[in-house]
Amino acid sequence: MRALLAVLLIVFAGAAAAGMTELAEPKPSFDDPRKIVIGISEDDPARLNAVLSNIGNIQKFYGLDNVKLVVVGYGPGVRALFKTGNPVRARVESFQAIEVEFIACGATLEAMNRTEADLIDKVGTVPNGLPEIVERQLKGWVYLHP
Repeated sequence: MRALLAVLLIVFAGAAAAGMTELAEPKPSFDDPRKIVIGISEDDPARLNAVLSNIGNIQKFYGLDNVKLVVVGYGPGVRALFKTGNPVRARVESFQAIEVEFIACGATLEAMNRTEADLIDKVGTVPNGLPEIVERQLKGWVYLHP
């Protein structure tokens, strides 16, 4: 009986510990937030909604003041940042309202014969999306491509 109790305690202790994420030092704070750059390269509304849900989950985990999020759209993913014909526009704008930055790849816009005028207000542009991600990584940003 004691052996069974010991096994159960180990299992439950392990399950409880597995449910907690240990934060690395320095812990995220207003002055030292986690910096995360997220790439979107697909034009599938279900995938885009999943990525946006991931962004919300990250913000909930760290807290709005403890994380900086930048979303870089490149390739077909840039369509998620268009004003028209965009099924996720309202969600993008709601994340912009809570300081998530969205950036479009200028090379993709050019290839699509689109301009900054086609983008949702306050979406930035860079000459090329992938080098933007690389350079942010080299500056300490964590790259996610969910």
